[in-house]
Amino acid sequence: MTVKALILNCSLKKGDEESNTEALLKKVTGIMQREGAYTEIIRVADYKVSFGISDDMGGGDEWPQIFEKLKEADILIIGTPLWIGEKSSIATMVMERIYGGSSLTNVKGQSIYYNKAAGAVITGNEDGAKNAAASILYGLAHSGFTIPPNTDTYWTGEAGPGPSFIEANGYSNEFTQSHVQMLAYNLLYFAKLLKENPIPAQGTVIQ
Repeated sequence: MTVKALILNCSLKKGDEESNTEALLKKVTGIMQREGAYTEIIRVADYKVSFGISDDMGGGDEWPQIFEKLKEADILIIGTPLWIGEKSSIATMVMERIYGGSSLTNVKGQSIYYNKAAGAVITGNEDGAKNAAASILYGLAHSGFTIPPNTDTYWTGEAGPGPSFIEANGYSNEFTQSHVQMLAYNLLYFAKLLKENPIPAQGTVIQ
């Protein structure tokens, strides 16, 4: 069974500019691709995404292009750097736009995000990774996504200025390595599980 994973890199960097967040994201997608999943990384900063709580803000808003891919995906991963101990401003905007589409429903009357698994990937050279993960994963669960166990991974260097993930060879960190694997495999498992056994309509009790 093939699953589709959409990865939204919420780095503040555009185009081909080196992204520490994307470097860690690619460790996750590498595992997923080896397991037969289709993955696509989108750098949100390359799109004209408007602020707002809607699936389409109009006036040249390019979020609908991303939103169509999100609707087709079985897995969503939000990747973000840390700035001032928080997820990026782009990640906050993306979470707001995702929430703006949560009122749209499938044929069962459920949020269109039902039966999609989600996780978070975070990099930075300061504290705040668990706070950012908690914010992202709660927001996604509240919107209708399924959050499997251990579907966040992060790397942070020492507090204050210092080498970032790529320069510091952050992936050599044993904790980061193990959580990359848990995130990738747990998301794949639950995405396949949900495709085969979608969440029943409200009021349906499994005997």
